[in-house]
Amino acid sequence: MVQFVFALIAASTVAWFVDRDWFPIITQAIKQLPTEGEIRSGRLTWNGDSPVSLGENRFLALAVDLKHEGQVHSPAHIAVELGEQDFKIYSLLGYMEGRYPPKWWIGFNRTEATPWWGAWAPPILGIVALLVIPSLLLCWAILATVYAGPAWLAGFFANRDLKLGPSWRLSGAALMPGCVLLTTAIILYGLGFLDLIRLGLGVAAHLVIGWVYIWLSIRKLPLHPQIAAAKPNPFTARNEPTSEKTKGQQ
Repeated sequence: MVQFVFALIAASTVAWFVDRDWFPIITQAIKQLPTEGEIRSGRLTWNGDSPVSLGENRFLALAVDLKHEGQVHSPAHIAVELGEQDFKIYSLLGYMEGRYPPKWWIGFNRTEATPWWGAWAPPILGIVALLVIPSLLLCWAILATVYAGPAWLAGFFANRDLKLGPSWRLSGAALMPGCVLLTTAIILYGLGFLDLIRLGLGVAAHLVIGWVYIWLSIRKLPLHPQIAAAKPNPFTARNEPTSEKTKGQQ
């Protein structure tokens, strides 16, 4: 339940970012489409200028370059370039390309795309949020499973009362502070205070924070019962001489 609440907060943040920084560019791009055009049988039929930029900000850029001549490259963090038979997606990590599915038919024109986007933009935003929640829960379950063994070993060598099952739950709980950091990083990225590189550093740092909280939590656990029972009572050693002296006086 705790993980679900954190996943819900993260999903709301992602939906806010997409709605604020990506959807306006898609809306702008649709307004730039010609009155006629379509994607049919794996080919884009385009009646406008090419190459041409349809919309752009620092986060997302959309363009049409039928021959991929390289004249509309954008400094945006993610750039989508539509060609005659394929598309390319550029980012900081490089680029990927793919072909249009041969069985698809898409009305790639302003007349058909405008009402379609107006009707489907809110559901798409909801789908994005709903996909984030199970994705995070699954990732956290996998990470907790990976972390449980090392956490149990750390507790064993620290003489803490920690079994494998509780170590799995402890590992899952220790990931939540990292989720807070990552959610904050996404908000700062969406507001323009972080670039894509610093956002990547935030993704890496949220994993490190999980390990830090695991170790701190293990240090707070009680000692193993056998270790605690083996520790001598400091008051017993101190009281024995006093008792002998008292007996001698008596």
